[in-house]
Amino acid sequence: MRPRLWGILTAVATLILDQGHKLWMLFVFDITAKQPVSLTPFLDLVMAWNPGISYSLLSANTDAGRYGLLALSLGVTLALGIWLWRSSQILTNLALGLLIGGALGNAYDRFAYGAVADFFHFHVGSFSWYVFNLADVAIVAGVGLLLYESLLLGQKAPEAV
Repeated sequence: MRPRLWGILTAVATLILDQGHKLWMLFVFDITAKQPVSLTPFLDLVMAWNPGISYSLLSANTDAGRYGLLALSLGVTLALGIWLWRSSQILTNLALGLLIGGALGNAYDRFAYGAVADFFHFHVGSFSWYVFNLADVAIVAGVGLLLYESLLLGQKAPEAV
């Protein structure tokens, strides 16, 4: 299978997994009514709507801000898609697929709900670290794979196909 196809399938699978999980948490499990649900001493399930990006940076509390963040995320996704299309490296394309699928999952939330749905809450005692979703996990994993490939495998920039 061509590396490009691996990336596209990874993006589609990531988007489906993220949106399926969000729909289940919101409308089947009904996390809003049951929160917090303690999974471990350091991880809970909660319902948090994030109007911005990571750590609520660039919070968009107006329609203009929301659509601005949506346009930014779609622009970045388009750039990542072009990179994926031109790349001939399987690991690069898997990483880009994770980034694209995660970005599209969060972009859909912003479009449909006005904010991104986050559920997983890491904490230690009273120290609260982060609330995130599966799209965020995919984005972090995609960045990690790109760093691994670039720094540890020492691969040169991929040739355009």
